[in-house]
Amino acid sequence: MRHITTHDAPATGLRSIGDTSWHTQGACHGMDVEDADAVFFPLPRDHEAIAEAKELCGWCPVRSDCLNFALENVLKEGIWGGLTEAERRPWHDGLHQRLDYRRVTSFFLGRDVHLTEAERQVVIDHAYVRGWRPDRLATALQISHKHARDLLRQAANKVFDRDRTYGVPRPKKKRKKTAPAAGGPAPAAPGTQQPAARPAASTPAHASLGKAA
Repeated sequence: MRHITTHDAPATGLRSIGDTSWHTQGACHGMDVEDADAVFFPLPRDHEAIAEAKELCGWCPVRSDCLNFALENVLKEGIWGGLTEAERRPWHDGLHQRLDYRRVTSFFLGRDVHLTEAERQVVIDHAYVRGWRPDRLATALQISHKHARDLLRQAANKVFDRDRTYGVPRPKKKRKKTAPAAGGPAPAAPGTQQPAARPAASTPAHASLGKAA
């Protein structure tokens, strides 16, 4: 299938994995199917067609959605998101390790995004820190209650092992400020250097009074 059949989805704040409503905002929207096929599915060495497609993708407002759609649906032919098949190959190969915190945030906002393995693990860890119950995680990830309970238990054990290995930082104790003694020297103003006090020399009774005598 070389073109996208789009549909106008209501603005519910949810985005399913197969959602193509973003395509109506694309720079290629409205193109003739044959023209789009020639531009976005060129031969590997047709540099003129590739440059034309990249130029269109360069100012497309939904370029990232287009790329995510191709990656999530394993579309390895053609130009998607401004990248050719060869340029997208590392993204396809490392898709399970891709970590985009914008997608994690979207998940917690209620969006049905396609999470990679790395992003899914971050969601589980954050769900444990937020105090999620297994039933809530099970509904969000669409897994069984037992599986969600085991995942939260693994996250708890990971936090416990980390704290046991590196220790838990303790809050610093605040020092109590002692008031200066009555009759003592006034505290120096900030940024000024207070001269050191010199011991007073006692004059013996039999000492000469010098010129004052």
